[in-house]
Amino acid sequence: MEAVNLLSSNRYTEKQIGYLFISVLVNSNSELIRLINNAIKNDLASRNPTFMGLALHCIANVGSREMAEAFAGEIPKILVAGDTMDSVKQSAALCLLRLYRTSPDLVPMGDWTSRVVHLLNDQHLGVVTAATSLITTLAQKNPEEFKTSVSLAVSRLSRIVTSASTDLQDYTYYFVPAPWLSVKLLRLLQCYPPPEDPAVRGRLTECLETILNKAQEPPKSKKVQHSNAKNAVLFEAISLIIHHDSEPNLLVRACNQLGQFLQHRETNLRYLALESMCTLASSEFSHEAVKTHIETVINALKTERDVSVRQRAVDLLYAMCDRSNAQQIVAEMLNYLETADYSIREEIVLKVAILAEKYAVDYTWYVDTILNLIRIAGDYVSEEVWYRVIQIVINRDDVQGYAAKTVFEALQAPACHENLVKVGGYILGEFGNLIAGDPRSSPLIQFNLLHSKFHLCSVPTRALLLSTYIKFVNLFPEIKTTIQDVLRSDSQLKNADVELQQRAVEYLRLSTIASTDILATVLEEMPPFPERESSILAKLKKKKGPGTVTDLEEIKRERSSDMNGSAEPACATDGSTPSPSADLLGLSAAPVTNPAPPSSTNGSLLVDVFSDTAPAVAPLAPGSDDNFARFVCKNNGVLFENQLLQIGLKSEFRQNLGRMFIFYGNKTSTQFLNFTPTVICSDDLQPSLNLQTKPVDPTVDGGAQVQQVVNIECVSDFMEAPVLNIQFRYGGTFQNLSVKLPITLNKFFQPTEMSSQDFFQRWKQLSNPKQEVQNIFKAKHPMDAEITKAKIIGFGSALLEEVDPNPANFVGAGIIHTKTTQIGCLLRLEPNLQAQMYRLTLRTSKEAVSQRLCELLSEQF
Repeated sequence: MEAVNLLSSNRYTEKQIGYLFISVLVNSNSELIRLINNAIKNDLASRNPTFMGLALHCIANVGSREMAEAFAGEIPKILVAGDTMDSVKQSAALCLLRLYRTSPDLVPMGDWTSRVVHLLNDQHLGVVTAATSLITTLAQKNPEEFKTSVSLAVSRLSRIVTSASTDLQDYTYYFVPAPWLSVKLLRLLQCYPPPEDPAVRGRLTECLETILNKAQEPPKSKKVQHSNAKNAVLFEAISLIIHHDSEPNLLVRACNQLGQFLQHRETNLRYLALESMCTLASSEFSHEAVKTHIETVINALKTERDVSVRQRAVDLLYAMCDRSNAQQIVAEMLNYLETADYSIREEIVLKVAILAEKYAVDYTWYVDTILNLIRIAGDYVSEEVWYRVIQIVINRDDVQGYAAKTVFEALQAPACHENLVKVGGYILGEFGNLIAGDPRSSPLIQFNLLHSKFHLCSVPTRALLLSTYIKFVNLFPEIKTTIQDVLRSDSQLKNADVELQQRAVEYLRLSTIASTDILATVLEEMPPFPERESSILAKLKKKKGPGTVTDLEEIKRERSSDMNGSAEPACATDGSTPSPSADLLGLSAAPVTNPAPPSSTNGSLLVDVFSDTAPAVAPLAPGSDDNFARFVCKNNGVLFENQLLQIGLKSEFRQNLGRMFIFYGNKTSTQFLNFTPTVICSDDLQPSLNLQTKPVDPTVDGGAQVQQVVNIECVSDFMEAPVLNIQFRYGGTFQNLSVKLPITLNKFFQPTEMSSQDFFQRWKQLSNPKQEVQNIFKAKHPMDAEITKAKIIGFGSALLEEVDPNPANFVGAGIIHTKTTQIGCLLRLEPNLQAQMYRLTLRTSKEAVSQRLCELLSEQF
């Protein structure tokens, strides 16, 4: 009570003690809270800046729901009032931020939004700094309402970045003008896609270029504070460049700048540089630039003292890997594995296994790599890794003999890891007959070699070896009696372990009473496994945390559209579930389940009468068309992102079939409830595109990610794209958004190589005016020949070199595959550098197809 009395004093020292006491010690349920609130109200109304400041600090420190109920309506008025002093505005902005964080539903939005945004123009940089923190948090939850802040933030940032260090006297920190405000403005801009207004976009690009240029200047001070402030701004600018992922020039420059930090003496800088480069590696524009630093990263792996930096180096090698450097990177990772810290060994093993599978051009190399992996780090090789080897060997006839021979040789070592025995037992049981012709690996030698390891193994491995022995009875009748003697021994028939005893008894009876035909049927080779997501990839995602949103980075980039090395087309042609017996290995990745009910693909959505979600489908989210256009020439990446949700895609297409993995990441710490994604085809699109979607879990935990699989069949050519509508509840609020799903006609392209003569002959055949569509248009991006080539290949056609008499022109050919027909397609792109224009000509046997492909490809340049 004494403290409450002090609040009504007019002396600063007494009032300060009263407020301090209350901030620290008064419980928000106290009976005195009404008296305190009255005193605060009086001070806020007093217009005495010192007293107002004390009152605002008290509200922010207590920050309870009661405080928010009492003052959330008052503080915005103080914040935007013309006569409020700067120091009070600062306190009011931070106080409002605190109340918004504790009780967002009580802070009124709308009326004062535009006036708060205009605080970014304030003369006083302290006010701008506090306002930026507030606006960033508000924009994360309500991006649409605060969209106008983008242009103001860009112009403010531009003024800071281009100012001399003497201009902003009070806000220059060790020769860096307003570094913390710059960082906050750059963070605010990361809430939004690149600005649509060309003038604003140009100004932002200039700002980012200036920041990158300043990083190259010699330091103005040797003190660590100078470099810390400068680098804080630089790293935030690079984060923004990566977030926008739209300016090839800036992405490559950012990559080169980070490359310089890879050898910096400051450990933190090396760590941050590696971390940012991991993200850059997933952009199609900067992937090649990241690869140029491969030697430096490998060197960091060998020489770095700090284990967390070494871990980032491993992550970066994994991210920069593609077909051109896979063998080198896998070899380096294997070398490093021998001395790697125990804490990161399992993750490295998983990554090596994934890369070896993903980029194996020659599967003998894949088998060698995995066996080497088991030899070097057997204890860290999880079940998933050796399951996957067996899955791949069974699915590929061309590697089975080599695998059997290599495993046989590896088992000769006196001390074999148990995982190697498992792989050896399984592969020799299936394919030992392929090497039995060589006297050095005769059936008896194979059996004795495996049996010599038997007594050293755990029960599950012994059980697997007993299955191998009965397979040998079928493959090699000549050693049947030897195997029966082993099965008949007391150590097997009277084994204390019931699993081993049962196997021994049953296998012995089977080998004794079954005819050769029955044996051959029961013990025939395992059938090929159904294709699905690699169980190792699933394991790596799980290891990285409970489905963190950053997993999207893992799938953001598979350079080519075909799934490298899958035995069959990777897309399921029907939605049926394989029988459980096809999954004897118990691989953890789920097979494709039955298709979702028809409501998920129908234009006419069935409305759930009992659900509390609104049935209406939201209009397309802002920026949806831009993102859609970016996916015309690529298959993987982030399709949509706001402050709550990130949607990532990974897709693969083969002839007229495709499969798309959609990853929904919850970026908040709060659960999404009633999470319902629905793929909608319009009435026109439905007959041409057959989509089957798997249902997803209706609850998405904070920070977690769920995956949805869409199987795609192109029945005939189509013009539109399906729409993905997502509805869910977040913190009591109903969220409803829609984005266009990038399933376009060009995804069903099969590239076709042609000689110059064949091309022009076919070109003349398609000379009917209805078969040709031409478009002359202005270049929207810099006219870079390499990027143009990459986009034409990404579009799906083959890029034909030396076909056009003019070497500056680009020529492509391919076939669009649909279920009903195949449509040949020829294209020619003629750039005019002086005029900054392109002429694109497409000829196909069907006018509508020419029109659609021309429309899609024109948008890319």
